[in-house]
Amino acid sequence: MRKLSLDVLAREHLEQAAFASNGRSATTVHGGHEHVLRQTLLALIAGTSLAEHENPGEATVQVLRGRVRLTSGDTSWEGRAGDLILIPPARHSLEALEDAAVLLTVAKRE
Repeated sequence: MRKLSLDVLAREHLEQAAFASNGRSATTVHGGHEHVLRQTLLALIAGTSLAEHENPGEATVQVLRGRVRLTSGDTSWEGRAGDLILIPPARHSLEALEDAAVLLTVAKRE
């Protein structure tokens, strides 16, 4: 068994993102490309984003800190700390409206 503090990881990666040229930092906390389930902590400085991309499978974004906007087509959802956003099975992007940390959970399609 392994235990992780998402709060500590969020703080550390927000600090790293502040100094990164792209304003982002990430780490896989569970799984990986060889697993069906993957969880990744992403930290984004306000105004940075993940450009529009395909959805690799069923996915959610749990907002740990800050505020984000997930956009897919003409629809967008805002989330703040404590919110869980279900990612639609379509192209989408994620923007940090404030310095933010999220837990991205993906179950890959076979």
